[in-house]
Amino acid sequence: MMSLFGSVLVAMIIKNINANDEYCPNPKKEWKHPNCAEGRHTIVHLFEWKWTDIAAECEGFLGPKGYCGVQISPPNENRIVTSPNRPWWERYQPISYELNTRSGNEYQFDEMVKKCNEFDVRIYVDVVINHMSKAYDEETGTGTFKWDGVISYPGLYSSSDFNGRGECNTENLNIKDYGNKHEVRNCRLDGLADLNQ
Repeated sequence: MMSLFGSVLVAMIIKNINANDEYCPNPKKEWKHPNCAEGRHTIVHLFEWKWTDIAAECEGFLGPKGYCGVQISPPNENRIVTSPNRPWWERYQPISYELNTRSGNEYQFDEMVKKCNEFDVRIYVDVVINHMSKAYDEETGTGTFKWDGVISYPGLYSSSDFNGRGECNTENLNIKDYGNKHEVRNCRLDGLADLNQ
C-alpha cells in the first residue's frame, strides 16, 4: 500500500500544476470541479488499495483535509495472473462485472463509497469496458464467475461479441501499428479479447 506521505505528495503535485502552462489551453476560462463538494478540488489515486483502507483514509485524512475524491483501481472480477505473481495489470483483465477483487468484495465496496461520501469524498472508478481478459485455458478469477478460458463469458458475452477476422486483419488479431486507427479500434491490445463496440 502506498504510504500516506506518497499519497499526499502525489496530491500536492496535482494540486500545484501551474494553470498557465501548455497543458491548460484556456487558463482564464472559468472551470468547475466535476461532482466535488463545495470548496474541494483535489483527487488522489489510491491504486491497488483495499476498500476498507480507502474508507479509513476518507474518514481519517482525505475528508478532514478537504479532498474532492479518490480514483480507485478497477473493482470488477478479473483473471488471476500467477506468472508473474499477481501483477497490477491483472486488474485490467476482466472476466465479469461482479465487484470482487483483491481490494475487497461488493459489500466492502459499498461501505467504502458510503463512508467516503459521508466525509464529502467522491469515488471515481477506473472502469474497463473496451475488452475482457486474454484467452487461456480455464483459469481462476477473483470472484465466483465461471469462466471457460476461451473468448466466451457465459451469461455476459459469446465469441460473436468480440472483434475477429472480419474487423481485424492482422495475423494474430493483435494491434501491430498503434498509428493505424482501424487496428487500434478493432484489434486486440496484447491479446485481450476486444469487444465489438
